[in-house]
This record gives sequence, C-alpha cells and structure tokens, in this order.
Amino acid sequence: MLRGGKVGLRARHEDDIPILRAELYDDVVNYSRSQSRPWRPITPGSKDSQLVVDDKEEGHVPFSVVELDGGTLVGTAVLWGIDNHNRSAHIGLGLLPSCRGKGYGTDVVAVLCHYGFVVRGLQRLQIETLADNYAMLRAAERNGFVREGVLRSSAWVLGEFLDEVLLGLLAQDWKPNTQG
Repeated sequence: MLRGGKVGLRARHEDDIPILRAELYDDVVNYSRSQSRPWRPITPGSKDSQLVVDDKEEGHVPFSVVELDGGTLVGTAVLWGIDNHNRSAHIGLGLLPSCRGKGYGTDVVAVLCHYGFVVRGLQRLQIETLADNYAMLRAAERNGFVREGVLRSSAWVLGEFLDEVLLGLLAQDWKPNTQG
C-alpha cells in the first residue's frame, strides 16, 4: 500500500466493486461529470465495468483509496494514459459522497504524485478537470500543479458543453508533502 497523511492507495479488492459501483458509477450526474464518455447502465455482477481491474493493462493503474485510520474504503484513484517513452501520465480520483470535503482529495493527489514520480520515474503528470470542479482544482494546486490552459467547450456533460482546465506538474517542480 502507498501511504499519505490520511489515506492509503491499495489494490482493488473484489468487495470494493459493489460499493464503488453504487456510490460512484451509479450516480449518473457525478459519473457524467467525471468521465469523458456517457454513462450507461451496467448489469450487477457484470465484468463489463471500469471498476474491475485488468492487471495486464500496463498503461492504466487503478487503486482503491482507504482511510489509514481504520481502512474504510473512501474512493478510487488512477494513474492512466501512462506513456513510458515520454515518461508522462494522467491522474484522476473519485471520492465517495460521504468522504468529500475532508482533505482526502489533496492527499490522494500527493500519493499519486509520489507513485508517478518516485515509483514509476515519470517526468510529467497531468490532470484534466471541469472548470467548476473546485475541489479537484484545489487539490491539484495544493500539490504544485500549474494551470496550463483551458479547453473551451471540450466536455459534453448532460446536454451541454463545459470547459475543462488542464493542469500539469513536472518532476523537478514537485515538492513532496506540499499540501496546503
């Protein structure tokens, strides 16, 4: 397990999937705002889920996020689009509704940075998030990410185009444990 100040990132367990599906995937509005594809219903027990881990997929490393104090599941995190040639990747996370607003997001971003820069030896990490996702913007900026641009009307979300913010962090600019 990778440890932050409040949370740990560990492998996905089979019993995490029903919780993550009910709390994150089945929330149509939240899912639609956090993914770059439309929501569609998934039959319970189906293996056709973004939550089921394929350990052979090298470019996509999903984690379950747990509280360090007690081990309670609080969400999901991912390093995706890993490009070993250019040494870059994207990061993302999703917290269960009852776990938002507690500083977990900032800690998750910090642990993903440690994983990307220290464990994987990457040079650049990137985040794309909706322009009104203030919690993610705060978590990224508290960890040293810099706003690099706005992708105007780039996300189709529930009947309208929304802007996305592009944030980046380079290994040489990363300061471990710079959470504010």
